[in-house]
Amino acid sequence: MNPANNIAAPVLKADGLVMRFGGITATNNVSLQLRPGARHALIGPNGAGKTTLINLLTGVLTPTEGRIELLGQDITRIAPHQRVARGMVRTFQINQLFDSMTPLQTLALVVSQHRGLGGKWWQPLGRDRAVMERVAQLLDTFRLTDVAQVMTRELAYGKRRLLEIAIALASEPRVLLLDEPVAGVPAGEREELLQTVAALPSDVSVLLIEHDMDLVFSFADRMTVLVNGTLLTEGTPDEIAADPRVREVYLGHGEEEHV
Repeated sequence: MNPANNIAAPVLKADGLVMRFGGITATNNVSLQLRPGARHALIGPNGAGKTTLINLLTGVLTPTEGRIELLGQDITRIAPHQRVARGMVRTFQINQLFDSMTPLQTLALVVSQHRGLGGKWWQPLGRDRAVMERVAQLLDTFRLTDVAQVMTRELAYGKRRLLEIAIALASEPRVLLLDEPVAGVPAGEREELLQTVAALPSDVSVLLIEHDMDLVFSFADRMTVLVNGTLLTEGTPDEIAADPRVREVYLGHGEEEHV
């Protein structure tokens, strides 16, 4: 990453986030900064508070305390769809794909809506040349060209995950939250997905939430470790791998190849 990014203003900033559910504190004074072009991973054992933190960042939950800024603007209390409009997209927000549509049709719809042409989605594909050029680019980038005309319900699971990420990128986000992109993907389909994730546009800042340590350590240039809703440590992959506290609470003996 460009060294200048180390001093650039963060695109996403969370300060002192606290989330209480009754007497339970799920997120305890967590702060995080995502720099321009970042490849930042959020890791931690089950129950660490990763999902709660992501739900706070995306607006699914409103923090009990703390502040969230996106591109320098306070978004702490605005709705999830407003955050998407301002440039933050989470793959998990795509709750389900349109099984009765093809990847070509799906991406044409999303791109059209993003460009303010949503009311014309029903028009014959190809009517808007700029839309179709963008769709072709997305299909190529996400290795979907060969299945562009296949019904989504017939796609292999790895291709469905690629389509989810393509949909997210079709909104041209500044910040992309990748929520366990390889979860459930069979071993034989993982390599294509891993390569595609590694080749995401450099101008999109990515926060990756993932249990797969192979992906985490090959992808991230910075990592944040959560334990019991609290920030344990943050640093480069080498620093995280060398931290005995991380070994103890998360990586464990089964992941020593990374540390």
